Amino acid sequence: MSASASVLNARAGFPAAVMCLWIRFVLFLCPLYWCALPPPCDSEIYCYGDVLKQVQMAKLFDDDKYFVDMKLKSAPDIILTAFHNLTHGDPNSVPPAVLRDFLHKYFEEPGKEFEPWSPSDWHDKPQFLTGIADAELRSWAEKLHQLWKSLGRKISSDALAHPEQYSQIFTPHPFVVPGGRFRELYYWDSYWVINGLLLSEMTDTARGMILNFIHLIDRYGFIPNGARVYYERRSQPPFLSLMVESYYQTTNDKDFLRTALPALEKEYLFWMQNRSVAVEVNGIKHVLNRFDVQVGLPRPESYSDDVELAEGLTQDAAERLWKELHSGAESGWDFSSRWFVDGLGNNNGSLRDTRTTLLIPTDLNALLCRNERTLAHFYRTLGNEPEATRYDKAASARQEAIEAVLWDEEMGVWLDYSLVTNTSHPAFYPTNLAPIWAGCYSQPSMGQKAVHYLQTSGGLAFPNGVPTSLVDSGQQWDYPNAWPPLQHILIQGLSSLPSQEARELGFDLAQRWIRTNWLTYVKYEAMFEKYDVNGDGKPGGGGEYEVQLGFGWTNGVALQLLSQYGDRLTSGSSGNGFTSCLSISVSVALLCSAQTLFL
Repeated sequence: MSASASVLNARAGFPAAVMCLWIRFVLFLCPLYWCALPPPCDSEIYCYGDVLKQVQMAKLFDDDKYFVDMKLKSAPDIILTAFHNLTHGDPNSVPPAVLRDFLHKYFEEPGKEFEPWSPSDWHDKPQFLTGIADAELRSWAEKLHQLWKSLGRKISSDALAHPEQYSQIFTPHPFVVPGGRFRELYYWDSYWVINGLLLSEMTDTARGMILNFIHLIDRYGFIPNGARVYYERRSQPPFLSLMVESYYQTTNDKDFLRTALPALEKEYLFWMQNRSVAVEVNGIKHVLNRFDVQVGLPRPESYSDDVELAEGLTQDAAERLWKELHSGAESGWDFSSRWFVDGLGNNNGSLRDTRTTLLIPTDLNALLCRNERTLAHFYRTLGNEPEATRYDKAASARQEAIEAVLWDEEMGVWLDYSLVTNTSHPAFYPTNLAPIWAGCYSQPSMGQKAVHYLQTSGGLAFPNGVPTSLVDSGQQWDYPNAWPPLQHILIQGLSSLPSQEARELGFDLAQRWIRTNWLTYVKYEAMFEKYDVNGDGKPGGGGEYEVQLGFGWTNGVALQLLSQYGDRLTSGSSGNGFTSCLSISVSVALLCSAQTLFL
């Protein structure tokens, strides 16, 4: 298929105040890195500058995120002056021991921004538990239900009074965090968290989380990746409309729907103004979306990794790489061979070849198609037919674009599209079937062909879930890792098809996923963010940090599958009870031993 691509609406302008700060940054502070793009945020401590550079490159902590999550004990100007006096104008000469003393004097460890909170809408026996036939799975579901209390957080009033001393962005309502190093409200994670909370009949907590996202849209015009200042210029897959849909389906609260709609409109406009691309196929231009973050410095939470990855590159090349890494983080797939594009435009290479902005992702566009249909439904529900019709037309145009650009008739599935080669990338990802989940396709035969594609792809060859890809790159969004949201999207898509074969395949994948979650819980008494498709009950690995436990979206997906298929799912357990952490790797054992402290 021959096509040419050009950017449509490259990006909306920054507000004047932010632009002034950017100009100040470029003119006076960019000797660190000459940059034509703005920093991740405007904080000279958390997002750019000598303090960030020196602390992160000294590698005082195992995880770069630790430092940028620390609270300031004094105003930023006081700390910047103290650091300047400490270095005598030469910030490159500070020994690690001196840096540690400086941090001890001026910073507090992460987690100080929260105050004690227990959700008032939590109760022992939500109704969905009664539909789980297997006694062991039902008992396990009760434990997952209890985890909402331990993962709940409320930001202290001091963070509202002194926001300049925190990287945490204040949000007015309590929320559920993913877990582990993820100590803040995260965007796309929260869709599955909220679905789990609604099953747990915690509608007040779910409502509060949605209101937090509306608060962020009112402040920024979009929802940041997470509620930290260093995420201020990148988002994540836009699931807020679907969160509101889940809440409305549970409560029938039209007043809340009416409250949420202006923010949903604003977010949709952000994606169309700042993340859209026009692709011409057979003389017709189609508008689709991509991830594209305009930031030209290392990610603060992975600063040393990004600097080291760019070693040896020209400054322009380093800036382009950092922009692409921010864009990969915006996708939620940070990182994956999916985004690797070599010099010829082919889908291979290494992390240094990350070119997220050069691809049109199938799942992002399927999600936006579903958003458009959801917004049309919301407006129709509220009696606003003109607006409903407008979104109907937007969804129809996107469906046409998805089929013209992303559908591959020969392979019988939707594929990511390269803006370099103007061709599809043929690699397997579960998200190749995302348009089924979104209901964004015109011919029933497409669903049938996509099921056949899945059956012959090699993605079903594993007993413990569908891998994120079939490429063993060492990155966490690749083989052998399987991630909860991708399993759920795939299973829900299959269960929506009229074919009994497809629905049974969906159940089979649900059984596999519940089994690996259950077996891992039996071994470690913990839920993890990702799992290994090889071996029974094994957490995932790879990427930039140790596997994290907690875990918000894992719990939400498990509860949804237990609710949907509870009458059929089985634990397959021999009833041996729980084992300790002694038999697992040292890194995971340390996480397990620390879980009691965290939770």
